[in-house]
Amino acid sequence: MTLENKIKSSIRDVKDFPKQGIVFKDITPVLKDSKLCTEIAGGFISKLKGTRIDAIVSTESRGFFFGFLLANKMRLPLIPLRKPGKLPFKTISHEYNLEYGTAAVEMHIDALKKGWNVLIHDDLLATGGTAEASAILIRQQQAKVAGFAFVVELGFLGGRKILEKYSPNIISLVNYQ
Repeated sequence: MTLENKIKSSIRDVKDFPKQGIVFKDITPVLKDSKLCTEIAGGFISKLKGTRIDAIVSTESRGFFFGFLLANKMRLPLIPLRKPGKLPFKTISHEYNLEYGTAAVEMHIDALKKGWNVLIHDDLLATGGTAEASAILIRQQQAKVAGFAFVVELGFLGGRKILEKYSPNIISLVNYQ
């Protein structure tokens, strides 16, 4: 069975969450399978071969699961992007639209070094708002977007198109069209 099929068979669909009409792709069943989680990290690492990465920016909260694992295996710093008010030091922030509302993310003002090549990781690519906000914050810190890595992509929502202006290197292990 392919890695994509293993992941798809573990993902749970939750109807009408977080609001009516949305089918939420729940990755928490994937997290129960440590072997599959190791395969997921390996899948990302193999697809990132040849990409220069100095740090991984990972988005709250589900992005932390594989972001930390990936950063640890690649021996890279992990930079958390959090919801407003969650980071203890001075921050920069960016507000963006979600498919079901608005949100904002923040990072510490000293999180990245100028010129770093940064991989953006989150669990899911939907409309691209969260990942684009991450890219904007990375550029504000004079770093570069080396690419994007997602466990799941909801291709029918078109988020990939938004991200291509920041990097053509967009990895999704599972894509729902």
